[in-house]
Amino acid sequence: MLKTKENSNRIKSVFKALSGYSFVLIFIVLFFIYYLCSSSLTWTGVTNIFRHSAVIGIISFGMGLVIISGEIDLSVGSALAFVGGTAIMVFNMTNNVLITLLFTLFCGIVCGFINGILIGKAKMPAFIVTLATMLIYRSVIQYVCNNISKVLSGGGNNLFKMTSSDKKDILFNFGNAKLLTLPMVGIFLILITVIVVYMTTCTKFGKRIFAVGSNEKAAKLAGVNTEWLIVTVFTLSGLLVGVAAFLWICMNGSVDPSSTGRSYEMYSIAAVVLGGISMSGGKGRCIGIIFGALSYTVIDKIIAVINVDSLINDAIKGSILIIAILSQTMGPVVRSKTTTRSKESNRT
Repeated sequence: MLKTKENSNRIKSVFKALSGYSFVLIFIVLFFIYYLCSSSLTWTGVTNIFRHSAVIGIISFGMGLVIISGEIDLSVGSALAFVGGTAIMVFNMTNNVLITLLFTLFCGIVCGFINGILIGKAKMPAFIVTLATMLIYRSVIQYVCNNISKVLSGGGNNLFKMTSSDKKDILFNFGNAKLLTLPMVGIFLILITVIVVYMTTCTKFGKRIFAVGSNEKAAKLAGVNTEWLIVTVFTLSGLLVGVAAFLWICMNGSVDPSSTGRSYEMYSIAAVVLGGISMSGGKGRCIGIIFGALSYTVIDKIIAVINVDSLINDAIKGSILIIAILSQTMGPVVRSKTTTRSKESNRT
């Protein structure tokens, strides 16, 4: 009888440990489905998953930090279009790679800082603020694209395009280059993963983000400056959007202000949720975000391979997001009921 209880306890502890890394299992299952659906999957096809996950993955890390702190950011997709479009204008004016990179990072920081000040200091609801800035960033960059000279926009038709030059070739070659068969942009995603995971697990700042997300009042009583922490988190999210925007223009050489980054706020939230981050804030592992982003890319590829009508794509992705959030909310309830029943059975 004792051995049976010990074995059951061991099994429960194993399942509990594995549940903390369910995002890895989700990715493996999805990749296996993709492998079965794809008749000719090559190593290049596998590494392309990293390439196609780079931009949304980097944005997702910013979204993850925001959600861990108990907030939400709906402006990341529009900010990507805004930052990318203005960065191309700067490139067309200067033809300088370094200035373009610095401007892209600065512009992303400014976009995030605006959100952070309005939410952290002015105490406005994050949902309303970022919904408003989502509309503002997209609208402004569309207006600018249609009302500036073709010299600045690169001669594109309702499109920002980098003008042809040797510097453009440098950027484009970098965005499509490989190192040891891995795409450079994928390596950037891995580097961002290492930095964010280290920051959230090994620094006081990272632990404060989780503390604020878990209980903002308690964190404030413990001496955490919650207002400026929220400002900093949104600023970091903007910085990561800037990094993603630079990689975007390196990979594509253009930005369409009406479609670039469209629905990326939903995709990044989905990647965060699939990565095991709690939407209620204060819980989760940032390492899961990269698996969430990769999983979402694999879902895209599965949909493409089985030739699903493109008009139904977002319905499938939205359903997956609902299921992921439902598993988060119902998981603890099911576990508590199971624990209660096992305790009652042990008593009897």
